[in-house]
Amino acid sequence: MAHFPRRARFGAGIALAATAALALSGCASTADASADADSDKVDAASATAVADFGTFADLEAAAKAEGALNVIALPRDWANYGEILDLFAEKYPEITINEASPDVSSAEEIQAAETNKGLDTAPDVFDLGLAVALQNTDQFAPYQVQTWDEIPDALKEPTGLFVGDYGGYMSIGYDSSKFDAPKTLDDLLGADYKGAVAINGDPTQAGAAFAAVGLATVQSDGTLDDFQPGIDFFGELQKAGNLLKVDVTTATVASGETPVVFDWDYLNAAHTKDNENWKVVVLDGTGYAGYYNQAINVDAPHPAAARLWQEFLYSDEVQNLWLKGGARPARMDAMTDAGTIDADLAAALPEAPEDTVVPTEEQSTNAGKLLGEKWAAAVQ
Repeated sequence: MAHFPRRARFGAGIALAATAALALSGCASTADASADADSDKVDAASATAVADFGTFADLEAAAKAEGALNVIALPRDWANYGEILDLFAEKYPEITINEASPDVSSAEEIQAAETNKGLDTAPDVFDLGLAVALQNTDQFAPYQVQTWDEIPDALKEPTGLFVGDYGGYMSIGYDSSKFDAPKTLDDLLGADYKGAVAINGDPTQAGAAFAAVGLATVQSDGTLDDFQPGIDFFGELQKAGNLLKVDVTTATVASGETPVVFDWDYLNAAHTKDNENWKVVVLDGTGYAGYYNQAINVDAPHPAAARLWQEFLYSDEVQNLWLKGGARPARMDAMTDAGTIDADLAAALPEAPEDTVVPTEEQSTNAGKLLGEKWAAAVQ
């Protein structure tokens, strides 16, 4: 079974906890829509745990009474989100899921919340890279799910403002009918890769792209204290005419428009369904691992549904669905100990690199600042 040997869109690695630091605000509802008039009312927007509703059934009743959940930036082909969304809809048919802008970046999720503040269309929940999460903690409402104690400390903000949920390793996907497997970063600088190498987004806004620069940094003998070597690599890639400035999607991979892609291993692996020649490699040497984080919008128009969604995502059933999507769930170690992990899916995960790094919160913050200052000039 492959776990992360150390801490890590970024939090900490599964086994890292032991080894390294990796609205309708007035929308109060009764804990149970059918409760009598003497029942205590729950302010769902301020609830920090199920106990604030009373019981889990009370939380479910409050969410059903709201009748909707607004999600954003959840592509259905990303880490098995399609099956996860469909399962929630099947489990809670009283709650309509409104899926907005599936392909936007983490930064654009926050922008959508700010633009739609006070409207029924605002996102209730976020799925974010750590760099963006760290910059926007005042946008989140603290909440601790029932399985909180089984999430490694290195994966979660202590009050529950944001929590790592699923993760993997930065990899390179490529069309094997056009290219040999790259063995080092320098291979990608060759003439054979002219106009062929893409990253998944802008590293100043998107977690996967940020991690691509992080991988390039450590693969260039740099450290996560300074992302400059990674920026320099992509600058060289641009000068060589090999950097392809196209946002990566399932369609661009299937059509061959993005034939070489830096992305998380579970996302790159999913493209084999769209291109039979698509293969994935995690480079030898230092690996880069990362987790994506869940958070609740402090101005969520459906605050009870937002909290029910968090409980759902950290349940055994959905943690195994992340695993089915090729990602490593946050509760993997605890579920392995309890015998609730899908052992066959866990055994199918690729072997973890021997040496894996992930930035601490301070390193992520500093890298984000450096990218904001240097990235655009390096790749223009």
